[in-house]
Amino acid sequence: MPELVKKCPECAGINLFWNRDKGEIICKDCGLVIEDKMVDFSQEWREFDSEDGASKRRTGAPSTYTQYDQGLGTEVGQKADFMKLAGKDRNKFFRLRKWQYRISTAIERNLKLALAELKRVSSYLKLPKSVEEESARIYTLAVQRGLVRGRSMESVVAGALYAACRRHDVPRTLDELSEASGIEKKEIGRTYRFVTRELGVTILPSNPADYIARFSSSLKLSAETQSKAVEILERSQKAELTSGRGPTGIAAAALYVSSLIHGEKRTQREVADVAGVTEVTIRNRYKELLEELDLEKDIKKTKKRR
Repeated sequence: MPELVKKCPECAGINLFWNRDKGEIICKDCGLVIEDKMVDFSQEWREFDSEDGASKRRTGAPSTYTQYDQGLGTEVGQKADFMKLAGKDRNKFFRLRKWQYRISTAIERNLKLALAELKRVSSYLKLPKSVEEESARIYTLAVQRGLVRGRSMESVVAGALYAACRRHDVPRTLDELSEASGIEKKEIGRTYRFVTRELGVTILPSNPADYIARFSSSLKLSAETQSKAVEILERSQKAELTSGRGPTGIAAAALYVSSLIHGEKRTQREVADVAGVTEVTIRNRYKELLEELDLEKDIKKTKKRR
């Protein structure tokens, strides 16, 4: 029974009956017809096994932006089908298949090449399907608006992927995208800002806490150290230490401080390499955290215990 109808408006009874054949909902207590002319959206056939049901269904795979035709194209048979034909019919069938694979418009040709590159970079970075779908949608809109003209296809793909990562809170840095796509970091950032501005894509600032799990795993730190780093970041956000600073740098510095507190010392060079920042950045953020959050006493306690 539809969830919209909970009780009878006449007698407030909950003893309702859904007549599927007539499309009505009737109150058994007072006889009021609550709903009529309801549409039954369920399937109109019966299936007794999976093969029987598959043969009767009339829908295919869902539409997706990761294909140049959004997955709505049709295919003119398989090779085994036209091998059964002979003479002119076989040649005609072969020509139909050949023309199907020819792409007519420039936008479709661009999308076919770009989406293949997008899937390659997404696979290299191990991005989830939701991010891949969102980035394909952003790139498709950029092509339709003519934003790709005058820019390299690879840089727009990387910019769309970075925007999708930011929207889905999947922490990936510009350095990682630069390594995966072969495009300079500055070019990706410039293209990313241009595309999001022109398409009106709203991007919230990155949360430094999103990077903690990845950096902690790479540095092989314990769960306690990771939790302490998140706590330090929460305190630094309340103290407004994160505003105007790079999220990767402040996250790496919080992990560095947390590792010192828990006696799992890692060098600034190791933390900097994992986070993709310089040792100077780690050192500056580290000093700010110690001074503003008074964490030096916790580090001294750890040294005394040792």
